Amino acid sequence: MKYPIAMNTLVYGPDMNESIIKHLAYIKEVGYDGIEVPIFVTDLPYWKPWKEEIDRLGLTVFTVTFLGADMNTISADPSVRQKGIDFLKKAVDISAYLGAAYLSGPFHSALSVFSGAAPTQQELDWSKESMLAVAEHAATKKVILGLEYLNRFENYVVSNADQMHALVKAINHPNVKIMFDTFHAHIEEFNTGDAMVRIADEVGHIQLSENTRATLGEGQVNWPNVFEGLERMNYKGWLVVEAFTPLLPAACIWKKSYSTEAELILKSYQHIQKYLRDK
Repeated sequence: MKYPIAMNTLVYGPDMNESIIKHLAYIKEVGYDGIEVPIFVTDLPYWKPWKEEIDRLGLTVFTVTFLGADMNTISADPSVRQKGIDFLKKAVDISAYLGAAYLSGPFHSALSVFSGAAPTQQELDWSKESMLAVAEHAATKKVILGLEYLNRFENYVVSNADQMHALVKAINHPNVKIMFDTFHAHIEEFNTGDAMVRIADEVGHIQLSENTRATLGEGQVNWPNVFEGLERMNYKGWLVVEAFTPLLPAACIWKKSYSTEAELILKSYQHIQKYLRDK
């Protein structure tokens, strides 16, 4: 069992300014094959230095993003839904420019926006329509949309594997897949490995994230169960380490659960390698 591994650069905070670019060489040095970069800026020239360093290092790149309330793709206001669609199309364009095969995230709806009730069929239909509009554009750019479910405290539209699977099946577009995150599964699933297997036909991308959102292997996620699940589902894609720190205010992490970002990146890579060597 061997998987290519990438590191999500949100470990350095949400602002992908040029000061972050210098860390890519270290990620490569540790042994990672790629990076996953958050796209919040959709001005293409902004990303030119990123592309140059990514290409120089020979790193594979993936992208992620999410939406706020003003771009909610399930809003009752058509103009708000359109704003979200327009932003996502631009994020697809940036992804294609960087060479990313996947743009992932919970953009089926807005992050941390709640109605106080379960999702209605109308909201699910709006999500489907919005994702189809973005997917049609993504297909022209050869980019896959990896939709991610979040736990119940961050999203109410899809908060477990089966709900995510049902939505992707309803969207029914070849450029829409599931991106599975072990952090949310740790909260919402009875058995993470079993959940992975149930939805395996639609999973295209996987993030490995500890329940603390810090160093892999230093929390409570059942990693033997996760890696057994990967083998059972015959997964052939990438594994992306996602770790959040106090540098990312949206994650509401106000205490440091690691020594340095560099150590977190190294130890997480070593943790994964332990499971790969055992096979």
